Amino acid sequence: MPRGPRATTARPSPDPIADQSGRLAIVTGANSGIGYVTARELARHGAQVVLACRSRERGRDAVERLRAEVPGARAELRLLDLADLASIRGFAEEWSHDRLDLLVNNAGVAMVPFARTADGFESQFGINHLGTFALTGLLLPRLLAAADPRVVTVSSEGQRFAPFDVTNLNAERRYRTAVAYVQSKRANLYFAMELQRRADAAGLTLRSMAVAPGLTRSNVLTGGANLARGRTYAALTRLLLRVAFRPTPEGAKTSLHAATTPHLPGGSYVVPDGPFQLRGEPTLRSRERALQDTVTARRLWQLSEQLTGVQYAFPTDQRVSPLQSHITSEPGRGP
Repeated sequence: MPRGPRATTARPSPDPIADQSGRLAIVTGANSGIGYVTARELARHGAQVVLACRSRERGRDAVERLRAEVPGARAELRLLDLADLASIRGFAEEWSHDRLDLLVNNAGVAMVPFARTADGFESQFGINHLGTFALTGLLLPRLLAAADPRVVTVSSEGQRFAPFDVTNLNAERRYRTAVAYVQSKRANLYFAMELQRRADAAGLTLRSMAVAPGLTRSNVLTGGANLARGRTYAALTRLLLRVAFRPTPEGAKTSLHAATTPHLPGGSYVVPDGPFQLRGEPTLRSRERALQDTVTARRLWQLSEQLTGVQYAFPTDQRVSPLQSHITSEPGRGP
C-alpha cells in the first residue's frame, strides 16, 4: 500500500519518462504553460490525454499545437471552469470513459486582484483549492475504477511563507493578494496529503502527490484577471519572467516526475532540488510542516466539503453509497 514520504529528503534518480501507453490522463489548465508541457509529454510517451481548459478557442489551439508537435498523439479537449461548481459538476458527469488513471490538478490563478467566483468564493482560494477539491472528489469513482490511480496537485514553493488562517481563507475579513495566493497553494499541499491519508485508511491503491514547479515562465502572472493591471504591469512582469524565471519545460519536470515515476510513494512532495526550491531537478521534500499538520488538513477538508457540497465517498465511508461522490443540493457559498 502506498505510504507517505520518509522523514528525510531523498533525491530520486533522474530516470527518463516511462512508457505511458494505456494510461488515460486529465491535465487541467493545459492550454499553456506547465499544463501544456505536461500534457504534451504525457502524450509523447503514449498516454491518452484530455486537456481540460476554460476557453474553447485556446484549448482547441493547444490541442492542434500538441498534435502538430507529437504526430499521432491521442489528445482531446474538454471544457472546464474551476471558478464555477456547475461547470465542474458538468465536466464530471459528462466523463464518458470507464476510468481515469491520472489526474493532474495544474490549473490555477496567481496574484490576481480581488474577485469572487460564480459561487461567491474569493477567486484564488476558490479556483486553486476549492475547484481542485471539487473536481477530484467528483472524479473519484473514475479514479477508483483504474488499476493504479494517481492524483498530482500543483502547489508552489511560495506555500512555505503562507500565514495560514483558516478563518480568513475566503477573504472573510480582508484581502491581500500575495497572502491569498500562498494560502491557496498551502491548501493544495494540505489537500494532497490528506487525500493520501484517507486513501490509505480505506486501503486503496490511489496515490496522491503534490509538486512545486519552482520559478517558471508562464502566463499565470500576465493572463486572465491580470490583464486588467495595465501595460506597465505587463511589461515589468514579462521582463521579470524573462530574467529571473526558467523556461516552462523546466518547471514541468516536477509534475511529470510525480505523474510518471513508477514506484514513487503516495504522499510524496516533489520540488526542485536547488536553493529555496526555485530551480533544479526533481527531488522529494519531506521537511515541510504542512506535510505533517494533520489537524489543519482535516479542518480544511471539512471546510472544503461544506463550501463546495462535495463529499468524498471512499469504499469504507457509510455516509453515501460506495464509489459515489456528489454535490449536495445546497453547497455553501462565499460571503
